[in-house]
Amino acid sequence: MENDSRRKFLGVCLAGATVAAAAAAGYPVIRYLAPKSGKVGTDKLVFATSDIPDGEAKFFEYAGTSAVLVKTNAGALLALSAVCTHMGCIVQWEKDKQDFLCPCHAGHYSPEGEVLSGPPPKPLAKIPFTVADGKITVG
Repeated sequence: MENDSRRKFLGVCLAGATVAAAAAAGYPVIRYLAPKSGKVGTDKLVFATSDIPDGEAKFFEYAGTSAVLVKTNAGALLALSAVCTHMGCIVQWEKDKQDFLCPCHAGHYSPEGEVLSGPPPKPLAKIPFTVADGKITVG
């Protein structure tokens, strides 16, 4: 009788551990495959044109991911995703070289987001923006 109780207890423990392990392994897979909930970047962001001097970049959060506004030395303004197309790292603006560097695998992008060197397969995604009355509206 006592052995039956132990077997039952161990069986319940094993079943519980199996369920916990399956949940722990399955949760990341479900989160990866499931679409993101909430708003999907419908909000517009507004910046003053004076916030970005020539040759500088301003990083910000847009549509749930990192983005960047760049004002080249020539004064051209661009809005791009700051997520590297190779492995998803966040690029860094190199002011002295006037380009983007991906710190993970040394991918280089032009200020326009085009691939200059390294492993990135595609350019940085462009983000729509408008400039009016001294204000930059992203989105």
